[in-house]
Amino acid sequence: MSVDVRWATTGDAAALAAMLCEMAVHYRQPPLDASQALSAAQKWLGDEGPAYPHFALAFVDGEVCGLASVAIAHPGIDLERLLFLKDLFVRNDARNGGVGRALMAFLAGHWLREGIGRIDLTTKDWNEGALRFYAQFGAERHEQKVFLRLSGEALLAIAGGSSTRSWKP
Repeated sequence: MSVDVRWATTGDAAALAAMLCEMAVHYRQPPLDASQALSAAQKWLGDEGPAYPHFALAFVDGEVCGLASVAIAHPGIDLERLLFLKDLFVRNDARNGGVGRALMAFLAGHWLREGIGRIDLTTKDWNEGALRFYAQFGAERHEQKVFLRLSGEALLAIAGGSSTRSWKP
């Protein structure tokens, strides 16, 4: 199977939206509204900049079959940028066909060309398939950091309740 991976452009908004909708179902999340997913994809791809996610899409025979959502963080104390891999998703019918490996190779090539210091990622501790997948590339569990999250009510409290955006659980 020949896999073509490239950075998504504005012309890929529908393909990206379809992948996001399928990914939500795969991860047992509430189904996404297709029109909202398309609108978000168009905004992200149209306003692409350092603060927006970057999406690599994988295609087989012209059909989108995988995505990697990444963010590039600028230097911290080590003066190296990092690529944070937020999501890597391959459609069920394309799994075990080299799509995930092609996405990782694409990201590693970008890392090398751009002089990025490292690629960080997370996965669920129970996701043995993902842990095995990343281990085959040499990924190791990094025990020096703890993953934390602020959202919803906590962010409203931090903002002092002055948010113009209402939060819905």
